[in-house]
Formats: sequence, structure tokens, C-alpha cells
Amino acid sequence: MSTLATALANLPLYAGVGGTEGVTGFPNIGTYVIFGVILVPVYVMIAAWFLGEPRNVKTGLMGVGYLVGITAAMWVPMLFFTALLGIIFFGGIPEPLPFSDPGP
Repeated sequence: MSTLATALANLPLYAGVGGTEGVTGFPNIGTYVIFGVILVPVYVMIAAWFLGEPRNVKTGLMGVGYLVGITAAMWVPMLFFTALLGIIFFGGIPEPLPFSDPGP
């Protein structure tokens, strides 16, 4: 291995900066925008499945199940990825997640 590669391999990734202090958590302004504004068409669609004519509760529940499954398939890996990035680059799990160190 070259000396440059050895030097780069020995560099710490953690910069010593608190990357999540005061900007993460639930709810935040982005949470209100996403769930209160952007998802309104989805809320209307789900309501139409159960309130519109012709009604088919089985199909409506299947649609809700699909939406929950797709959402979980996107959010769960991103939760782990966010925790991993926090550990690698910021020295710990981001603060609202379990086992995080909120600091002094």
C-alpha cells in the first residue's frame, strides 16, 4: 500500500462537529409541510376509496396496505442509513433516535 493510501486510511472521518444539535426531531417545520400540505392529495385519495361510490372496503384496505408497505420499505432503510451516517461522520446516532447521546 502506498504512503498516501496509508495516510488517508488513518484519517478519522468524524470531524468533531455536533451535526444534529437543534435541527432534528419530530415534529419540525418539514414534518408539518410534508404531512399537512404535500400529502393532502393522498389523504383525499384514501378518503375517496372509502367514501366514494362504488364502495369496496376490501380493495380500499388493500390500497392502504400497499401504501403502508411502500412507505415502510422506504423509511426503515433510510432510518438505518441515517443512523449509520451519524455514527460515521458525526460521532454518534442522531439525537431523536434511541441510544443517542443528547449531550450536556
